Amino acid sequence: MPYRLLLFLCLATVVAYVQRTAMSVPAKTIQADLGIGPKELGLVMGVWYWVYAACQLPSGWLADRLGSKPALVLFAVGWSVLTGLAGLAGGFGGLLAVWGLMGAAQAGLFPCATKAIGATVPKTGQAFASGLLACSMALGGALGPFLTGRLLGPLTWPQVFALYAIPGLVWAAAFAVAVRRPGGTAPPAALPPMAWSRLWTDNPMRLLCLQQFLRASAVAFFYTWFPQFLQETRGVTEKAAGDLAAWPPLAGMFGGLLGGVFSDWVLRRTGSARLARQGMAVGAMAVCSTVATVAYFTPDPRGVAGLLCVAGFFGMAGGVSGYAVAIAYGGRRVATVFGTMNMCGNVGAGLFPFAVGNLVAWTGDWNTAMLLFAGLFAADGVIWAFLDPKGTLYPEEPT
Repeated sequence: MPYRLLLFLCLATVVAYVQRTAMSVPAKTIQADLGIGPKELGLVMGVWYWVYAACQLPSGWLADRLGSKPALVLFAVGWSVLTGLAGLAGGFGGLLAVWGLMGAAQAGLFPCATKAIGATVPKTGQAFASGLLACSMALGGALGPFLTGRLLGPLTWPQVFALYAIPGLVWAAAFAVAVRRPGGTAPPAALPPMAWSRLWTDNPMRLLCLQQFLRASAVAFFYTWFPQFLQETRGVTEKAAGDLAAWPPLAGMFGGLLGGVFSDWVLRRTGSARLARQGMAVGAMAVCSTVATVAYFTPDPRGVAGLLCVAGFFGMAGGVSGYAVAIAYGGRRVATVFGTMNMCGNVGAGLFPFAVGNLVAWTGDWNTAMLLFAGLFAADGVIWAFLDPKGTLYPEEPT
């Protein structure tokens, strides 16, 4: 197991998630300093996700052409420099442009990481490696607001942004020196022209993208509407809602790690990728849908948060299967395949807050958001039951 490589990939993920959450805590101060309102800053935050989703596929293609190591160094330098430059923005237009470009650069992180894992980690360890990435996402997402809240005051928000650029640049330099090229020291062999249409016409690939769309849509609930859901339906204060909403993502951190360990253990014991990957995902999504349905009928806010901790744990555990299947099915095009799948997931994550807002406006009942949450997990489990890819997406290309 290439533990040095995995350590660097996990560190990159933590750094990237700290950087991408840098805007959330000083949001009101940024608005005051730049003379903009919540609508404009919301657009800046939204553009980050839209550009991030749109650039998944091209960044994956670039990683497949250049190799994961040089592409990842390039992307890390780019997103770190842009994080620092965001603090120099003098107005709405500049912040929108810089933050959108930062999202484009960060889009390359996971296509490159999964390509490196596919080139160096044996199949019986790929779910564990993917689980480490999922764990690092949750850790960075929790660490970012924690650090930013403590740095603001002694530092201004532009200084915090500049400070956050440094770890990414240090990481890129250390990675370039300390880690050999995944898959060997030679540059990657030239790939033949790509049959792009197969990404959209291959049935297992379409199912792989659809399951990611559904699961990412559901998981977005934790990071968007869950605090307000608790306030509107369970009558808790803003502070209490914030405290309770922090627990499901933390549970997801352990779900990603332990889900990968369990999936690889099943694969080693049975030799069945369908049982270890798809079977685990079906079971995990069933648990998520069930506990979300129970939460709908649970009046106690702590009980709701506890049930959604279970959903967060199994939601991330099941997500590991998507990573592992994409790595195996991608072959030499793993970055492109993963980037396509992840693009669909980010589209879903971006649509979910909009869908919930409209659903609540239509029904007048915030509890319907929980039913949508449960339904998305249930639909994802059904998709996984039919998802059984064989070989690779491009079998004519040697792996």
